[in-house]
Amino acid sequence: MVIPVWDQTLPTLITCLDATLHRLGGVPTYVLTDNPRTVSIDHVAGVPVRHPQIVEVGRHYGMQVHTCVPFDPESKGGTEATVKIAKADLVPTDANLRADYASFAELEAACETFTNKVNTRVHRESARIPAEALVEERARLHVLPAAPHTMALGQTRSVNTDQTVRFGSVRYSTPPGLVGAEVWVRAAGMELVIIADLDALARIPDWAGERRGLVEVARHRLSTPGTPRIDLAHYPDHPQDPSGAPRIPRPRARTSAERDFLALGDGATAWLIEASAAGTVRIRAKMTAALELAALVGTDQVDAGLGIAATAGRFAEGDLAMIVDHHLSGAAAADLVIADEAHSAQPGTTSWAGFTTTTSMETTR
Repeated sequence: MVIPVWDQTLPTLITCLDATLHRLGGVPTYVLTDNPRTVSIDHVAGVPVRHPQIVEVGRHYGMQVHTCVPFDPESKGGTEATVKIAKADLVPTDANLRADYASFAELEAACETFTNKVNTRVHRESARIPAEALVEERARLHVLPAAPHTMALGQTRSVNTDQTVRFGSVRYSTPPGLVGAEVWVRAAGMELVIIADLDALARIPDWAGERRGLVEVARHRLSTPGTPRIDLAHYPDHPQDPSGAPRIPRPRARTSAERDFLALGDGATAWLIEASAAGTVRIRAKMTAALELAALVGTDQVDAGLGIAATAGRFAEGDLAMIVDHHLSGAAAADLVIADEAHSAQPGTTSWAGFTTTTSMETTR
């Protein structure tokens, strides 16, 4: 299994280890690694001294972390062979004629393709297909813990009152309901992953009923100081629309009269929004008149009339009654909003056709 990473820090190592164990579907009794400082902090009389946190990780997963013997081909060669084979196929060189990767995501995809390829073909030494052999070996593996070690999730951060966390001096937004909560952040390629423990957030109403455990709640493109990454979808009640444009008002009734008017339907809601934007006077009186008209001709007719009035921009006194009356006469709704050039209230100019004009006979005289 080949996983590309940006660094060799301890959280990155544990993240890769967790991903590998999940790919295997279980935990072996021990794992063998090289001797980086993230695993062995010292050697005393040739005995490697384990990093305390890597020991804690081993206890969490139920395995032991062993390191190879320096300059020993049988152990060190085994840990380096996979790296050597992967580099030969994945790293662009003149020998394999592979082009440079345009993004880190392309490298990740290439590593996944390589992993699938080498695990679905016959292994030269064992004469077996590794993916098929794993099915049998999985029965001998220990059960994987329900949650990964928290260090595999990255660095801890507290969500600020503006629903953001700071990473690398850059603010990144989080979904609603996480203010004051502790989350984990880590860089994954060119992205920042934010993970929260929903078991700890069960008391927060916004997350009630959500699935439990460690869950990725947000993901952003990495940025630089001075350029925060704010997802407007994380602020549903913000006056700005997620597209960046001003959000269309969402009427919320505060009185019984407003509640009755909005209950007429979507047309009433559209009429209130458009009439308010147009600076219509005596809106409340016209809303009351619409309710009275609805009691006479029916809610559906008035709601449809209000929708047409909103589209046509007709908010004057009596406009709604005329629209509803015209609609009841059988006219199509489209006729009310599309101007007909065959008819006009503008007086014609035919009577002025002969003004300042003369005939040829008058000219001769």
